[in-house]
Amino acid sequence: MRLRRLKKVQNSFGFTLIEIMLVVIIIGVLAAMVIPNISGRGKQAREAAARADIDANMSAALDLYELDNGVYPSTEEGLKALVEDPGSANNWNGPYLKKKQIPKDPWGREYVYASPGVHNSDEYDLSSLGPDGTPSDDDVVNWVK
Repeated sequence: MRLRRLKKVQNSFGFTLIEIMLVVIIIGVLAAMVIPNISGRGKQAREAAARADIDANMSAALDLYELDNGVYPSTEEGLKALVEDPGSANNWNGPYLKKKQIPKDPWGREYVYASPGVHNSDEYDLSSLGPDGTPSDDDVVNWVK
């Protein structure tokens, strides 16, 4: 009787090698399908955040500044004119940004502002230098939608 009970206990411990290999293969297949889809999301999210800052937040603040003062801040005044009176503004009613500070792009760098713009000569150019921090094809800009 005791021998029979020991055999049952010995047979029920652990997993077989085939079961373990099957689980490892399934996990490998799932990882191979999921990882490529996840890996590009960080870059896309940062680009989308920069696009939202440029097309919505900063543009709205710059348009309000222009509405109050008749002109956009000059390149020299820069985006700082949205949070501090530059002194040359006729009717500055700022700060024009809610947090009262100039946001950085998703890569931690300052946005590049020029008025009048090279690409938007009657308004302004606003851009993020993207992940590489240099003017290149990966920049997020307000003159290309």
